[in-house]
This record gives sequence, C-alpha cells and structure tokens, in this order.
Amino acid sequence: MARHGVLTSPNAFTQLLTIVAVGMAVVLVSVTGVAGFALWNTAQAISANAVSIGGDDEDEIPPSIGAIEGGVNLLLVGSDSCEGQDVKLFPRCAHDTGGERNDVTMLVHISDEPRRVTVVSFPRDMLVPIPSCPYEDGTGSYSAMSSQMINSSYGYGGLQCTVLTVEALTGVDIQFAGAIRWTGVINMSDAIGGVDVCVEGDINDSHTGLHLTAGNHTLVGEEALQFLRIRHGIGDGSDLGRISNQQQFMSSLVRKLQSESVLANPATLFNLATTAMNQVDEGQLLLSKSLANPTLMVQIAMAVKDVDYSDIVFVQYPTVYASGNGSSRVLPVTDAAAVLFQALEDNKPITLTGEASQGYGVEVTGEATPEPDPSASASASPSASASPSATAEEEEEAVELPSQIAGTTAAQVTCTKPQQ
Repeated sequence: MARHGVLTSPNAFTQLLTIVAVGMAVVLVSVTGVAGFALWNTAQAISANAVSIGGDDEDEIPPSIGAIEGGVNLLLVGSDSCEGQDVKLFPRCAHDTGGERNDVTMLVHISDEPRRVTVVSFPRDMLVPIPSCPYEDGTGSYSAMSSQMINSSYGYGGLQCTVLTVEALTGVDIQFAGAIRWTGVINMSDAIGGVDVCVEGDINDSHTGLHLTAGNHTLVGEEALQFLRIRHGIGDGSDLGRISNQQQFMSSLVRKLQSESVLANPATLFNLATTAMNQVDEGQLLLSKSLANPTLMVQIAMAVKDVDYSDIVFVQYPTVYASGNGSSRVLPVTDAAAVLFQALEDNKPITLTGEASQGYGVEVTGEATPEPDPSASASASPSASASPSATAEEEEEAVELPSQIAGTTAAQVTCTKPQQ
C-alpha cells in the first residue's frame, strides 16, 4: 500500500519546461571554442570564492572540443519550489507551505554512433511505484511506495529519488541529472532571443494570463513561461495536451539552436552560458556531481550538434486514464514503452506511428528544413556523403513504435490547438 495518499495536483505554475528546455540549450549551444570557453570561464567565476585546501591551485584549461564517447542518458527535472521566486510573478508563493515536486520530468537519450536524440516526457499525474530512496543527509532511507504520482518523487528524496523512480520504471541507467526552478525561465528566454511558436486560434487563458492571437509568435520572458505552463486553454485541457505544447516549443528551440542565428553569434553563446551558470550560483539550477563539469557539458553538446532534425524525436511516455481516480490520473502502458526503450538500448532508429499528442494539444502543419552551413559544405570531401557508416545507417531498419506512443520529430512543424 502507498505510504501517503495521492498528492493534490498543483496549480498551473508547476509546468515550467521552458527552464528545463533552455537549460538544455546551454548544453546544445556549447559547440564551438567560443561557447566552450564561455562556459568554462563563467564556471571559474562562480568558484572564485572557494577555499583552497592545497594541491588544487593549478589553473584549469578551457575544455577540449570533442564529442563524448558512447551514449548518454540525462534526466531533466523542473521543480515547483517557491524558494527564491518573485512573489509578484508567482502569487501562490506568498502562501507557500514548502515542499517541492518534479512537475516536469524528461529523459534525454543521446545514442552512440550513429547519433540520435530521443526526449521522453513523463506525465506528472502518472501513477507509478516509487522505490526506497535515501535521505538527503545519508542517515537512512524513505520507504518504498506502490503507487504515487511521479511528480511526488522529488519531494520524498530529491533529485536522486526521481532518478531512481525513472530508472525503475524504464530500466534505463541514468548517468546525469539536473533540476531547475522557476525564475530562470524569464532570464534564459530573454538570453536566447525568444522561441517561435504557432497557435491555430486565439488563446485567452485566465489561469496563466496568456493571450495570443492565431498565428505565429516569438515568445520571450514571462510570455514564454505562460505558454509552457498553459493547460486549460489548449487541446483537451489535460497535462497530456500540455506536454505536446511543450514539445512544440522544444522542437522550435532545437531548430533555432542549430541555425546560424545562434551558433554563429559568439555574443549570444556567451550570454547563454553566463546566464545558465548564474542560475547555478543563485540556487535555481542543481546538477548531479557527474554533470557539474563544463568540459563534459561541451562534450555532450558536441555529440548532438549535427544530429538531423528527423533523428531528434520527442515522445510522451504512453498512458491510459486510471479509473476511479479522477480524470487527471493516468497509468503507464509498460508494454508499449518497452518497445521504445529496447530500441534505444539497441541503438536502433525509431519511427513514430501514433498521434502528435495524447491530449490533442497540437497538430503537424509542415516540415522544417535545416539551414545550410556554408563552412561545412566548403570543407566536406566529395566522398563524405557516401561513407560506409552513412550507408549502413540508411540501410538499418527502423523500429516502429506502438501507436500508443504519441510524439513528433524536430523536422515536424506543429501548431497548438486551442481548447474547444
């Protein structure tokens, strides 16, 4: 039996994927010498007040530019903590009773060669077992629980407990993790210069304060925050629809990061790196010890910087609504999920067969074409496009995912559907 009752679903402020998404942006854009040096340099500034214990005074050098070897599993969490938040922007924090939930939970899988990226979003209302998790001070462990909303795992044992919970659910070994709080969304959105999104019809949502007319918009700051946390004004009004809305934002973000408007602009890269590291300094970003290394972050970025849009896939962990628990609770469909995670373990390409959204939040409206890179084409050898590895990848048979798994690729342009 569960140790506690199911936690009450928090309000709309808790879905702040922008922070997590743009946190990933720092990893994605640190792909040049300028960006690598910026990230290294700001990390040094943060640690300037550290106390030396002898033998550690030798200056470090900027990170080498080279992709990390092997595959990578990175868990990204967006928490709903009120600590350090602006009460004017988050009024509920004026009456905060403490506690912290992982209301955005995403597993980012970067495959070994050939490189592919798969981002799996876990619905916050999904009921899952939570394993025994160690106390933060290491003096003992919390009891295991048979069925709790996945977003309660962070409150029971912090980032490590959420990692253990996702590992138990998926069978995936997670090497790296990060958790970030609310405030960074505005600073990071401004630093990247905004993200382009599409809405099919007018959106006027009193819960978030978001008001958008039908068409395309470039969102920055508070408006980007509102777009990422909106639920009632889109799709079927569920968290499942919100996830696909967030994935539209993520896909557009990825396309922008791979475009010359970001990667060819040293000032933007430096601003992103500095802003992200400031979130660490201000207590808004927590990294696992395994990830808190600028060199490693650049190496991870190098592994994904040239991945084709069609090989960057955003999926929702498959679910069905739970009976007798209200309309918001969902249960994992583990047999369908097993196909996905087996394909990732085998480093197989995957093909989506399901809808773009489990919650009718978006629809596909077109295809995105990567912008040409003149420097890459000028330096490429005539035989580069016909290399044995490329030929082998083209001939590799893709794994068709079950239709219960909704999602899109970064090559698919989607548009948010207002709630009917």
